[in-house]
Amino acid sequence: MFTGRATLIAHIGYPTDAFASSSLCNPWFERNGWDAAVVPMSARAEGYPDLFRALFTLTNLRGALVTTPHKVTTMELVDEVTPAAAIAGAANAVVKREDGSILADQFDGAGFVRALARKGFDCADKRVMIVGTGGVGSAIAASLAARKVGEISLVNRRTTSAEELSKRLRAHYPDVETRLGSKDPRGFDLIVNATSLGAHAGDPLPLDLDGVESTTFVADAVNKPELTPFLVAAQRRGCAIQAGRDMLLEMVPAYLAFFGFDGAAVEDFV
Repeated sequence: MFTGRATLIAHIGYPTDAFASSSLCNPWFERNGWDAAVVPMSARAEGYPDLFRALFTLTNLRGALVTTPHKVTTMELVDEVTPAAAIAGAANAVVKREDGSILADQFDGAGFVRALARKGFDCADKRVMIVGTGGVGSAIAASLAARKVGEISLVNRRTTSAEELSKRLRAHYPDVETRLGSKDPRGFDLIVNATSLGAHAGDPLPLDLDGVESTTFVADAVNKPELTPFLVAAQRRGCAIQAGRDMLLEMVPAYLAFFGFDGAAVEDFV
């Protein structure tokens, strides 16, 4: 039962994102007897730092979910960031710890690898190609490195972006081989599209899958449509696939655990 003493989680960012998280989490809190609530909030970029600082003076605020356009700014407002957030250069969740310090984390990659595990894919020692080294690609790369993949090949039309991500990965995970790759997809255990290609009709494929073996696992970070042209092409090759929606759904239990609410599973939100 929600009361005035409830533990609060702010969701600051685009209103559609914030209301989506509250509509998922708040019924789960109610069903499981937690006196807690996600509170949607919208803030302009110029007023966000002041709002953030003011919110964390509340004694019943556990933390916050943060969406565009505040993910990068948040990194400057906290006491500590996780390797995943540092590698991605952005945070989408922050929690206030018992000593009052604020920790920022990044869950795009966490949702991605949780979905892989759910589908039975073991990351250890695998060869991975990631196409796209922006925020989502960086977060996925960080979480895959944390799961001890053997190699990450980074492909991006801007070479400098891939080079910078490679440096950040090596700084945190020196045992994982990272390199700048070509668009030759042969020989990889996992291929990930972390670009926006495929979200719109007529988009070119991010990668030509000719030559890819059926044993390769192919994943897409694009959320809509759920079955992208890239994933359709992978299915035609006989590959197992993972859609962007799988990643998003797995983020919800991960977020809740980060805030101290254990026991959630994907099945609770579908």
